[in-house]
Amino acid sequence: MTQRTSSAAWVRGVADMFAAQGLPAADLCAEAGIDLHQLQQQPQMRVDVDRVSRLWEAAVLRYGLPGLGLARELASRYGNVDLVGYALASGPNLLVGFEHLQRQMALISDATTFEMARDARGQGCWLAISHIGATRPVPRERIEFAVLTLFTLCCWLTRRELVPLAMDLTTAAPHDDSLHRAAFGVLPRFGQPSSRFLLADADLKTPIPTHNPGLWALHERLVETELDQLGQTLASTRVRTEIARVLHLGEPRREDIAARLHLTDRTLQRRLQAESVCFQQLLDDTRRELARQHLSDERRSLAEVADMLGFADQSNLFRACKRWFGMPPGQYRSQQLQTPTEAASGS
Repeated sequence: MTQRTSSAAWVRGVADMFAAQGLPAADLCAEAGIDLHQLQQQPQMRVDVDRVSRLWEAAVLRYGLPGLGLARELASRYGNVDLVGYALASGPNLLVGFEHLQRQMALISDATTFEMARDARGQGCWLAISHIGATRPVPRERIEFAVLTLFTLCCWLTRRELVPLAMDLTTAAPHDDSLHRAAFGVLPRFGQPSSRFLLADADLKTPIPTHNPGLWALHERLVETELDQLGQTLASTRVRTEIARVLHLGEPRREDIAARLHLTDRTLQRRLQAESVCFQQLLDDTRRELARQHLSDERRSLAEVADMLGFADQSNLFRACKRWFGMPPGQYRSQQLQTPTEAASGS
């Protein structure tokens, strides 16, 4: 299975945020199996996604207060998107920059997908973030910090105090929603299918004050080079990412994924053949990866998991799990919940 990872810069920023809130960052990293000193010394290091979740879990236990990661000023300061942020800051506006971010997000974390989609009523665009590739439930604090970082990045890039037209979060409604309202400027709708916020076209098209065509071209080349080094420019990798984005809408066809990648179906087929893979295998591999993640979250019913994997009904999930794991989904879930998941080896 693909090992999903986050960049050293992103994880280091999270650790620094914990330290700013009085938490023992080095101890928390050690509990999660992360070497903080190594993070600081090796900027090219990548960290397994489950270890990132374990870091958040350890911090939540130590913090003792609700809303860890929900402070706007901390997300703005410590949400370290590194080279991708420089590229966005030199771009013309959010709309153009975020079209590129849909691919570039993998540089920050290939365990996180970003998608920009037009609002059905034509008010603007939804900016959505989701997490994939984990074998343990993703902590709500990690989800909310990622969304808040994206929102504060929008404000920083445009140098404006933006207010979303609407916001959805996959997390459950808290007992007190005042922290969320203060962080986002609007009360989110909780328990939704995706974590996303809606920005108006006027905000998305606002010129970025630091736009510099020459620097933008340079930063884009540097980002592409790093994506290539991570294998993120492979057709098979890009196909799996797109499949993960749209599976909840139903089983995608190869031609649909090709269109999302701005390729013809024939071109995509040829590129996959050159990498000795086929679309159906990539679809099955992606489903299996997401099944491991969703089945580890007991809050999701088996019917919900089947829907999220694009299966027509629950019986298809049953047959797939028997093939993938040698047991039905309910038994696999029970086994995962009874036996702590071992962290994958570090990179």
